Amino acid sequence: MTQTLKALGQLALLWAVYLGSNWLVAVTHLPIPGNVVGVLILFALLALGVVRLAYVELAADFLLKHLVFFFVPIAVGLMEWGGVFYDYGLILAAAILASAVLPLLAVGGLSQLLHRRQL
Repeated sequence: MTQTLKALGQLALLWAVYLGSNWLVAVTHLPIPGNVVGVLILFALLALGVVRLAYVELAADFLLKHLVFFFVPIAVGLMEWGGVFYDYGLILAAAILASAVLPLLAVGGLSQLLHRRQL
């Protein structure tokens, strides 16, 4: 019972960060989604030690463990896009491939360049 209450309290803390970040985006008219700002705020709070990992770890582990369930509606919604995939499938596949390979090559090249400069 205490684990459940602890998890609910941690979830409330995560929810407060989420609501606060959405409010911040609405007030400042930032062109960034509130959930992205919330992740950055949570990271800053954790990095600065304002919020310890133990304060959110149980709820975050639970949410991450069940993350796949949050993507089920998205996958079901993609089934309605069959025509788009049929018409533009090769272009979409090329874009996905390029967006996966190019950053990998860029980071690899940059890390090799930096490694050579250290020697």
